[in-house]
Amino acid sequence: MTQPARLDSSLPGFSGIRPADIEPQLRQLLDANRSTLDALLDAGASGWNDLVVPLEEMHHRLGRFWSPIGHLNAVMNNEELRAAYGACLPLLTAWYTDLGQNARLYHAYQAVLEKEGGHLSAGQRLLLEKALRDFRLAGVALPDAQKQQFKALTEKLSTVCSRFDDNVLDATNAWSRHITDSAQLAGLPQPIIERARAAAAAKELQGWLFSLDAPNYLAAMTHAVSDTLRREFYTGWVTRASDQGPAQWDNSALMEEILSLRHARADLVGFRSFAEYSLATKMADSVQQVEAFLKQVADLSRPAARRELDELQQFAGRALNAWDIAYYSEKLKQQRFTLSEEALRPYFPLPRVLSGLFTVASMLYGIRIVERQDVDLYHPDVRFFDILEQDGSRRGSFYLDLYARSRKRGGAWMDECIGRARLNAWGTQPVAYLVCNFMPPAPDKPSLLTHSEVVTLFHEFGHGLHHMLTRVDFPSIAGINGVAWDAVELPSQFMENFAWATEVLPLISGHVDSGEPLPRAELEKLQASRTFQAGLQTVRQIEFALFDLKIHSAASLDRDGIATTLAAVRAEVAAIQPPPFNRFAHSFQHIFSGGYAAGYYSYKWAEVLAADAFAAFQEKGLFDSGTAHRFLSAILEKGGSQDAMDAFIEFRGRRPEIGPLLRQLGLAA
Repeated sequence: MTQPARLDSSLPGFSGIRPADIEPQLRQLLDANRSTLDALLDAGASGWNDLVVPLEEMHHRLGRFWSPIGHLNAVMNNEELRAAYGACLPLLTAWYTDLGQNARLYHAYQAVLEKEGGHLSAGQRLLLEKALRDFRLAGVALPDAQKQQFKALTEKLSTVCSRFDDNVLDATNAWSRHITDSAQLAGLPQPIIERARAAAAAKELQGWLFSLDAPNYLAAMTHAVSDTLRREFYTGWVTRASDQGPAQWDNSALMEEILSLRHARADLVGFRSFAEYSLATKMADSVQQVEAFLKQVADLSRPAARRELDELQQFAGRALNAWDIAYYSEKLKQQRFTLSEEALRPYFPLPRVLSGLFTVASMLYGIRIVERQDVDLYHPDVRFFDILEQDGSRRGSFYLDLYARSRKRGGAWMDECIGRARLNAWGTQPVAYLVCNFMPPAPDKPSLLTHSEVVTLFHEFGHGLHHMLTRVDFPSIAGINGVAWDAVELPSQFMENFAWATEVLPLISGHVDSGEPLPRAELEKLQASRTFQAGLQTVRQIEFALFDLKIHSAASLDRDGIATTLAAVRAEVAAIQPPPFNRFAHSFQHIFSGGYAAGYYSYKWAEVLAADAFAAFQEKGLFDSGTAHRFLSAILEKGGSQDAMDAFIEFRGRRPEIGPLLRQLGLAA
């Protein structure tokens, strides 16, 4: 009888992390890993238990060491930590590249599949097949000289991408606007004004001091009456880390270098472009298939986008600049639906939203989510929660870091802190980081969210459930690991739908003062607004995705080529043409420094999957236990242990269809 795994429940000791210790500790860990690997291969290990399991353990230990360091670099960035992080990137890249190019290890994995494949589970065989694929993508078959070239390119790429991120963060932090004339603040929400007043007072300034974080930027673009203030914020945002600002943060040369390095790596291992190389690990079969998909969606949405822009300009009574769009869109939405996102903030206090979100997860999957206090947290804003089974046993946990602050990367994301593992006699439960950049609470009130921010929170929580509810025992294919990148957004975009549902909105809303739920009339207006300007929003996503695909399909592009490609894509699909000084690409972290290079199309691709999956719930009832159990079993629990298309078919009973998404967006004929 197999003994139950002994669970290691230890969490990162954030308070004990010292930047000066990081590099020496990493070197020591990597040296130990190399010694272990050599011993395994010298001993002739070529079985699942004597080779694959020790390698999974090795990856898991390294991930547990590095994850809190990478996380702190994103959310608590400082010069000392940044230097330590940067010094470690080449070491990690060298380790993973050497591992991927180790021919002895490659042949040992082949031997495991050949000798034991018939006795292994489907998930174990898929792990081996994906590992062998990744060996080939890392250049395992290259001659030694080309292996070294691939390794050097990879190490350089990791460093350059990190510098790209640093430049965006530094350029964002360097921007500010000090305002002393209260007339300039007309239209801005009071909490934003109070926050700016406090920021000015902290620097012993009169008036109001604005930074360029997401809450301030979005508030200015959506609500500021002053055309001058809107333009200033817009200009600051779209010229970050570009040739339009301080030279030390200009990403122009780094963008060229990133594309060149990626193409060179892809070329070495036999691909015509980085886009083709990237798709080797995705659901989509070819660049041509992805481009055809994007153009199909563009053709379906562009007529609506053009009508929406014409309507908006007629409403405004003039041609609109890029910094006018969000402002007049909000005015038009208010007129059409007598609905204001900002006016609804009091109905979405964060404690109520969290409580409702956790209730939805409980109703769907039979879990409980409870806060734990005895945890070493890295910032006073951060909270920690456990996911419990019905019998009270712990299934997973997560850190919740929701507020914007200085030295924290913008945007919202989920990342792995600890992966699930059940290896030999020990194991770990999955732990996630859930990160957003919402407006911090006022001294006398909790953070109040717009409904758009509620949707963002549901999205990231969907990623978190994918990571935390996995039943896969092997870290490399557990949770989000090993999942085709164009399918990894399925659980997150699927979860967004619940934030709009009639059955859910009363659970996540309650007035901050009275506790009264969102009035029925307001609820219906909010739901009706979901398809507002869906055409404009869709072609914007297509613009980003086509730009990403095209620059990664080219052999080489300099900065002029990048700009020309973006202009051509905009001419083809965009409804709104930005001003010449717009340098959006210079801060496009998703594709230049994140995981979405030649994969930004994944958002729209997975949106098809998510809308079709949610339609199954609409057909049977939103909280139908059978449907929820199938989704849990086929999608959330399987991780990367099953082909993504096979997993979808297991849940839905057929291949995905685009119709549910078009209906959801109001674009169906």
